[in-house]
Amino acid sequence: MPDKKPPPEDLAPLGPPPEGPGNAWGGPARSLRGELRENEPMARHVSWRAGGSVARAYFPADLADLAEFLRRLRPDEPLLAVGLGSNLLVRDGGFDGTVVFTHGALNVLRQEPEGSVYVEAGVASPKVARFTANLNLVGAEFLAGIPGTFGGALAMNAGCYGGETWPLVERVQMLNRRGEVIVRTRDDFAVGYRHVGLKSATDEIFAGAWLRLTSGDAAAARAEIANLLEKRIASQPLDLPNAGSVFRNPPGDHAARLIEAAGMKGACEGGARVSEKHANFVVNPAGVASATAIESLIGRIQVEVRRRFGIELVREVRIVGESG
Repeated sequence: MPDKKPPPEDLAPLGPPPEGPGNAWGGPARSLRGELRENEPMARHVSWRAGGSVARAYFPADLADLAEFLRRLRPDEPLLAVGLGSNLLVRDGGFDGTVVFTHGALNVLRQEPEGSVYVEAGVASPKVARFTANLNLVGAEFLAGIPGTFGGALAMNAGCYGGETWPLVERVQMLNRRGEVIVRTRDDFAVGYRHVGLKSATDEIFAGAWLRLTSGDAAAARAEIANLLEKRIASQPLDLPNAGSVFRNPPGDHAARLIEAAGMKGACEGGARVSEKHANFVVNPAGVASATAIESLIGRIQVEVRRRFGIELVREVRIVGESG
């Protein structure tokens, strides 16, 4: 990615698009209410605290503003939706496209008159767990252990402690590159373990969903949330920059067990380290590891587990962009 002038420390109001054939805009930027940064360091926005910059980063005001932004974006512009950056690594060479941030914008969370719960994509998953528990609804307690936004949970069928996101989903709200809001049913998606694919389209991002939960006891649900959080604190390196579980669990086994059995627990590279507390976590203890070092350590884990056990670990974290 070519060098650009560093962005100001504070967000500035979005102005008119740059002129010339190379700009990313499909039309004028008038009437947008969000904020735009160019050459934005993604290390500020991912939980690993590492990685390169993105050519453009847009912080929408709300769902309507995001729809308008997408409507004006050039159709072939590479696009990435990011919530809390808890499952993402941008390579050191950066991402030559546009990132839209949902957290802080798509934050509507409410119970509908007919009883379902509407959650926009930027709402933090633990907030969904607490909100539904307080409504005497049960089944979403496990979301307290998901560190990202609900949009990310939808995109990968996130789960922990025996729960998964998509069994809760009744309908899904999508947003396409033309700025159109589309409501889809579960049948429109192929849902698997840590994977969700839209069967009929590829240009849509998750904007929200309606959840159907069962009635229960609020006190019991809150107690279960507290219990799950205690387990998470005891078993995961939450005090160090990390991106959660790096690999999916292979059928009938656990990635952490295989990594430890392969002798990779505590392995280091360029400031990145396989956590001694949980072997399926790669941490950046001093905040100095590059994205290259983190990705290289992830690759070493895969090679060693394959060599020792003949098992191919599949990444759960998403890695995008160009090598530095």
